[in-house]
Amino acid sequence: MADIALRFHKDMLVLSSPTASALAQRGVDVETDLEFITLIEPESIHDILRLEMVAGAQILVTNTEGITTARLTHHNMEDRMEELAKAALDVASAMKPQHILFEIGPCRLPLDAASKQSLVENRDQYTRVARCIAARGFDAYYLRGFRSVAALKCALMGIRKVDDRPIFAQVVVNGDGMLNPRETLEAAIACAAEFGAQVAGFSTTAGIAQAAALAKRAIAASPLPLIVELEVAEHNPKQGESTELNPYYCPDIMVQAAASLRAAGAQFLRASGQATPAYTGVLAATVSGFDAIRPDAQLDE
Repeated sequence: MADIALRFHKDMLVLSSPTASALAQRGVDVETDLEFITLIEPESIHDILRLEMVAGAQILVTNTEGITTARLTHHNMEDRMEELAKAALDVASAMKPQHILFEIGPCRLPLDAASKQSLVENRDQYTRVARCIAARGFDAYYLRGFRSVAALKCALMGIRKVDDRPIFAQVVVNGDGMLNPRETLEAAIACAAEFGAQVAGFSTTAGIAQAAALAKRAIAASPLPLIVELEVAEHNPKQGESTELNPYYCPDIMVQAAASLRAAGAQFLRASGQATPAYTGVLAATVSGFDAIRPDAQLDE
């Protein structure tokens, strides 16, 4: 795999969609078996990622969102972190994608930002994962789905104790750019930049215009390359037009979304939620061959 850092601020790239929706359609209980399925049915993950790659995704994301010890403990899998990480990376590597991101979601431990003990406990959740996979072959970490700045900071610091590979950091925001009632997208992006992320961005259910506006806000907050995930509430082509509750109702709407986000400065794009491989395909086809637009970034020639 080529060094993904060499592509920052350069060509537009599309990530594979999360596997959860496709697994749910196959009858998997993704609330309890999302990680376990990688161990017992790796061929299912392989098939899903293969379709994403065929659709045009240059970057495959591992099925490891719940890999922290705290999350695995809920499923009596706390002693299988290394086994799970290896299985997930083996599946992705077998397809020889251009790049692989190792996904880590929030550990979901209670977090008191005023308590050093609480911060350390949260940080160490991510340190354990990074230590487990530090010798494995993948391009970057993908910290995804964070809803507080303190939680994101803990994750970044935990990984940086062990590994200096690139980190993609993503937070979930509403259409107003809020992670929660107190914290803004700008605060999260600034945190990502300060604590060692090489790429930062957000996931949102907001429509195209709002998502593009959020992208511009993120870029104003930091010169880091920007990743944007658009969450599909429901794949429902019969809906006929975008609505506030379901703006990304069919893959075709991603043509406008991809163009708008590129114009706003995003480099990495992903469809999530109930997205199908067709969403990935439209994103990839729309931005294929184009460079990212970041006039504010100081690039090395």
